[in-house]
Amino acid sequence: MSEFTVRGKFQARDGWQEFETSVDATNEDVAEEHTYANFGGRHGLKRTQVEVEEVEAQ
Repeated sequence: MSEFTVRGKFQARDGWQEFETSVDATNEDVAEEHTYANFGGRHGLKRTQVEVEEVEAQ
């Protein structure tokens, strides 16, 4: 597995907030899916409330 950096923004109570996180995944699509799942599980956000702008391999 490779490590990917995922950047984007999510909808918080006071507007959109930027994020950057590292994810271990097999490819960029899986890294993006892990990010959606992570925000959904931890913050209770739906996919429409998370915008992934960039997925970059490290």
